[in-house]
Amino acid sequence: MLVGYMRVSSADDRQTVDLQRDALVAAGVDYRHLHTDKASGARDDRPGLKACLDYLNAGDTLVVWKLDRLGRSLPHLLTIVTDLKARGIAFRSLTEQMDTTTPHGSGRFASCAPSKAPQNLRPDDCGKPLRLKSEMLTVE
Repeated sequence: MLVGYMRVSSADDRQTVDLQRDALVAAGVDYRHLHTDKASGARDDRPGLKACLDYLNAGDTLVVWKLDRLGRSLPHLLTIVTDLKARGIAFRSLTEQMDTTTPHGSGRFASCAPSKAPQNLRPDDCGKPLRLKSEMLTVE
């Protein structure tokens, strides 16, 4: 089953999830399996994300419109996706065209998971060349 997660940073009406919802539904996610938060991605206490992660079962796929909707930092994103993989749950990001159910998608995601991931990497840095410099991994 495809399960979607959407997030906007602002709780007021200036930001909506309309674009994200439309993309997720077009990708095959049923409206009944959409979870939403109106909170900063840096917050750990996102009830919509918690409900979404709790709802997922082995064999399901978590679908997001864009990686930064799931997490702001790369280490946080990697923690979530690693946990999903351990639970037998696939992950798909529409904008970055990452899909862990395919060899290409798994490889693209693996390129985001260097053994020494610096804390300042963002989800947008995935797929960019990384360089080891004085024991610090940086984005070129």
